[in-house]
Amino acid sequence: QVQLVESGGGLVQAGGSLRLSCAASGRTFYGMAWFRQAPGKERECAAAISWSDGSTYYVDSVKGRFTISTDNARNTVNLQMNSLKPEDTAVYYCAGSTWSGNYHDPALHYWWGQGTQVTVSS
Repeated sequence: QVQLVESGGGLVQAGGSLRLSCAASGRTFYGMAWFRQAPGKERECAAAISWSDGSTYYVDSVKGRFTISTDNARNTVNLQMNSLKPEDTAVYYCAGSTWSGNYHDPALHYWWGQGTQVTVSS
């Protein structure tokens, strides 16, 4: 059974930090990503990473503040979020793909976690 289990969301003040983790099991993924969706807004990819070469993608609004990384031994993908802003408030979803391609494209991801809420207060 394939599972993606997120953890680490919560409430933080603007300027603070949170670390999201996604534990993957049941399948070997080629790439993974963190998507987010705020109320009334479209889902967007915050960050993505390739397991094979470690290449990363960040949406412009999080560059320099977020870092995506993998822990191969634990089959985990982490998202370190620093200097958080109220506009980062959203439900964050971990997603996994078994195809090669642009991992910031949601169409490439078949498996999704249940989501974790991140709320940044001003």
